[in-house]
Amino acid sequence: MSAAHLPRLSALPLAQRLTLLFVAIASAVLLGLGAVVASLVEQHFEDLDMEVLSGKMELISQALHSVANQQDLTGLAHQLARSLVGHHGLEVMLLDADQTVLFATANARFEPQQLVAKASPHAVLWPQGAQTYRVLTAQIPTAVQDVQGRPQKVFVAAAIDIGHHQAFMQAFLHTLWWFVAGAAVVMAVLGWWAVRRGLAPLRAMRAQAQGVTAQQLSHRLQVESMPIELAELAHTLNDMLARLEEAFGRLSEFSSDIAHELRTPVSNLMTQTQVALSRARNADDYRNVLESNAEEFERMARMIADMLLLAKADHGLVLPQLEMLPMAQEVRAVLDYFEMLAEEKNLSLQLSGEASLLADRLMMRRALSNLISNAVRHAQVGSVIRVELQNLADQLEITVTNRGETIAPEHLERVFDRFFRADSARHRDSEGRSEGTGLGLAITQSIVSAHGGSIRASSAQGVTTFTLRIPQRLTA
Repeated sequence: MSAAHLPRLSALPLAQRLTLLFVAIASAVLLGLGAVVASLVEQHFEDLDMEVLSGKMELISQALHSVANQQDLTGLAHQLARSLVGHHGLEVMLLDADQTVLFATANARFEPQQLVAKASPHAVLWPQGAQTYRVLTAQIPTAVQDVQGRPQKVFVAAAIDIGHHQAFMQAFLHTLWWFVAGAAVVMAVLGWWAVRRGLAPLRAMRAQAQGVTAQQLSHRLQVESMPIELAELAHTLNDMLARLEEAFGRLSEFSSDIAHELRTPVSNLMTQTQVALSRARNADDYRNVLESNAEEFERMARMIADMLLLAKADHGLVLPQLEMLPMAQEVRAVLDYFEMLAEEKNLSLQLSGEASLLADRLMMRRALSNLISNAVRHAQVGSVIRVELQNLADQLEITVTNRGETIAPEHLERVFDRFFRADSARHRDSEGRSEGTGLGLAITQSIVSAHGGSIRASSAQGVTTFTLRIPQRLTA
């Protein structure tokens, strides 16, 4: 398989990926350890060779210092020959200033010219046929003086055969490579087994997650049997399932409410139309039927518009046209709109506070209208509805308070849900018409969220308060 067709590491299953990484890291560690050991062993051999060569060079140096004439050189050769007996693998060669060989052991077949040319204060490796020598050279002065009165020097080369060292290192490296290869195979097998064992909880989580369906959103992962590293993930997935279950339940209720809200006016329209067509009627009767149908159509149109607005808000499509609004003036305009309706219930509308807010005028009026309409609808006859504006540190707080029936805590948490009504029988006026679509508070919440604010409701001891908090400075 060519490199172009090899699968990428990220495309491999997690077990294979972890196994390959484990084997690669372990093999690299073994190779590094082997390289360090080989380097130390080779350095040890070099130190041993240098110890031998330095000793012989010291011996030869002391012998040369006692040379005073040519006869002494002849005697020196015999002395060195006797001294080097029994040192296998050690070769010595002495050259005079003319590169004439003064002394050489039996296997010292170095070329004098090359030997002088490669002279170095440090030991060098010298291949000689099938053998390799470590050679140490030096120029050592004698007691003999030349015509200028300077001591004559003798070029000395001491070499030691390192073939047995090289053979050992070759065998060592050969064994090391085979050991690393074998260890890689063993580590691959054991690593695969260990990874499979380690990922067993993940497979169990996968099997449990496969049991979650749209009809079984109440199913939860077993956190108790998970290791610590996966327990947090299991908790997160369980929280996600809980949110999905709640959202799915609300969506189901929303769909049911939509069907119910649309079925009622459609049924009314059909009934009224069928009754009107059951026999011949005069023009006034037909006009009354058409007027009643128009009211139902208006209500359906308003509900559809509200649902479209909420759908846009859910997808972030509501883009407020921001302008600086005098909020007291805006609230007063809304209160004037509800003045006549409040008088019918003997309600008083009061406003306190002054503030300005960077907001969308139409949206803010709609949000306030929904809150005040809700307050008027549920206020106790003869009570007061208060709207208060208060500047906080960086927010404007608007509170709408009315006195009436206390909202139960379990209902208070859902007052901003779409189509939610605390009264399951659904509020209707004296003529049997619905008092609202049940979307007003949900729309208010979406408008406040679009302005970066928040809304909450509280109700206790017959006093219900809706509190809006909106940032007073918005960035574009």
